[in-house]
Amino acid sequence: MKLVSKLLLGVFFNLLLLTSPSQAKNIAIDPTNIYPQVKLETSMGVIIVELDRVKAPITVDNFLMYVITGEYNNTIFHRIVEDFIVQGGGYDGDYTPKKLNDDIVNESGNGLKNEIGTIAMAKESRPHTANRQFFFNINDNSNLDPGRHWGYTVFGAIVEGEEILAAMAKVKTDYNESMGWEDVPLEPVMLIKATLLPAE
Repeated sequence: MKLVSKLLLGVFFNLLLLTSPSQAKNIAIDPTNIYPQVKLETSMGVIIVELDRVKAPITVDNFLMYVITGEYNNTIFHRIVEDFIVQGGGYDGDYTPKKLNDDIVNESGNGLKNEIGTIAMAKESRPHTANRQFFFNINDNSNLDPGRHWGYTVFGAIVEGEEILAAMAKVKTDYNESMGWEDVPLEPVMLIKATLLPAE
């Protein structure tokens, strides 16, 4: 029975990989797992995050879609601001933008706060513009929470590897002239591989 289940799961993921993002956006990834965990293998060590599908179901499924299709593999943490955030997920090592799925609904009013060690979605100034870029809060950033304006959606937290994130936050950064960006690490910090861990 276990073999049959594994075979069916394999077929599902193969079909998923052949499905276009617009068709796949309504598919729940690992739907019975309320708190899925993702392993992030970075160039500085391993971070494991636990996601909160109860509070941020749309955001979690969106993030997992990028994970299981390998879209986060070999991407760069392109923005690191000490005592603020570590941001990545949107560019490869050459700063080439990665492909985007559809923007998602802002779930920042879910009660989760932008506190140290949490993971949240990056967005533009408009509220419903998050897609693939995410960031870690390396401080309690209450200014990113919703109030009279939309905030940034928190959808999980680090459960292993806090020391890795702390080390990332300390890397030297500068203005990148070719990209026109502030706070770019002088030595690349890479997300080598993101993996959805099996449910316990």
